[in-house]
Amino acid sequence: MVAFSGLAREELAELREAVRSRLTWDSTVTDSELRLLIEQELFRKQMTRAMTAAERKSIVSRVFHSFRGLDALQPLLEDPEITEIMINAYDEIFIEKEGELQRAVVGFDNEERLEDLIQNIVGRVNRIVNESSPIVDARLADGSRVNVVLPPISLKGPTVTIRRFPQHPLTMENLIEREAITREAADFLRRLVEAKYNLFISGGTGSGKTTFLNALSQWLPSEERIITIEDAAELQIRGVANLVSLETRNANSEGKGQIGIRELIRASLRMRPNRIIVGEVRGAEALDMLQAMNIKSLLQQKCLINRLLIRG
Repeated sequence: MVAFSGLAREELAELREAVRSRLTWDSTVTDSELRLLIEQELFRKQMTRAMTAAERKSIVSRVFHSFRGLDALQPLLEDPEITEIMINAYDEIFIEKEGELQRAVVGFDNEERLEDLIQNIVGRVNRIVNESSPIVDARLADGSRVNVVLPPISLKGPTVTIRRFPQHPLTMENLIEREAITREAADFLRRLVEAKYNLFISGGTGSGKTTFLNALSQWLPSEERIITIEDAAELQIRGVANLVSLETRNANSEGKGQIGIRELIRASLRMRPNRIIVGEVRGAEALDMLQAMNIKSLLQQKCLINRLLIRG
């Protein structure tokens, strides 16, 4: 269980407001100055005299991240062993760590602070989430995938699920070492990728589809032009210079401007791709993909026939 040493939620809120009252809207405060200000306000409290240095440091970091970071989520995001963060309500957070689910002893002061954080996250990637559009996919700066569901769809309050990805994606050799795939299967897949076969990767939630696709991408020729299409950018394609990443867009507050996977697939066909990698296929876009693959196959057959006629 993840613990957070320090003040009670109400006392943290009081400390935060005390710091906020000393800040002026027209002044620029550096990170070090803000930390010093928090420490000064913390030492004004009588109870801090009985705290350890580690507890004081935790409190200062918690308050600092409420101003400059992601509030209660920041210590969880800084733990590389945490792979998933599940916020069921402002005071109910679960994590997945080393493959096990456990409750985290951290939480937001109230539902309003969680809502502010949600708007901050989705706003950074030009997404909108509100009562009329209560479900949205977004991402954090480190590439972590974020799913948000708001009331009235979510009955307990705003719900946030964050799927984290390693900063250094697993290679196929890593998967072989972990016995996730045999070397014979990996060699076979490598030949398919190099021969430009169309590949579909399917599986349940958390089964490793993105991890596996990232591993396959290590065999993409560096001289090719690659187009990736995703709901929320997750793929970590490395070693390809001519790479274009496309991401869907939700409708605006007026219900206009939505761009889905299907539109992006059509657009990508006009972008002179050598390969198109689609992150999610759930509906009508599957037909567009099949049509695109059939056209590609017909063109390849036509080129082959022309070569045979020329040689003949």
